[in-house]
Amino acid sequence: MTLVKICGLSTPESVAAAIEGGADFLGFVFYPRSPRNVTPEQATELTKPVPAAVRTVALTVDADDALLETIVATMRPGLLQLHGHETPERVADIRSRFGTPVMKVLSVASAEDVAKASAYEPVAGMLMFDAKPPKEMKDALPGGNALRFDWQLLAGAHFGKPWLLAGGLTPDNVAEAIRTSGAPGVDVSSGVEDAPGRKSIPLIRAFLKAAKAA
Repeated sequence: MTLVKICGLSTPESVAAAIEGGADFLGFVFYPRSPRNVTPEQATELTKPVPAAVRTVALTVDADDALLETIVATMRPGLLQLHGHETPERVADIRSRFGTPVMKVLSVASAEDVAKASAYEPVAGMLMFDAKPPKEMKDALPGGNALRFDWQLLAGAHFGKPWLLAGGLTPDNVAEAIRTSGAPGVDVSSGVEDAPGRKSIPLIRAFLKAAKAA
């Protein structure tokens, strides 16, 4: 069955809906520019009811050691999601320094972007492929832009680590995305929102139902 990550959670209601719908991963964003940004203290409260079978994920963007240390010490996430320009060396250092599994996100617009995954496979526990914002899109966030890339770029691909597909996914297209890309897991944020940063409980439920049935 497809693994599903609901990202950018910021309210107890959205966390509860994700858990009840069968999400495998719950993502919390630590990036001030994002409308989904939370503090380590807020995330700690939000994750208190999360069962052990569901992994909590802390999303950071080129975070320094001080922020990562605070997040790990306060929230104790099951996974650190690195959504910036972190090099393989930086990923290895973070994994070693903080003793927490790491998921590296790769921004994709071409086959060359997908190929970069090979450098991260030895150091990351998981991979994610998200849409690369176009250069003309000013002030774009690293993710959560409701953009999709060509899912065919991943069709038939094999990676040494588990991976998730992200970028522009919605309850209406996630089944097609899984079929086209062959993704073993998917990630959604803006696709289950009524407005930037405001999660929709019905959309969370619909996305989980569609993804799990695909």
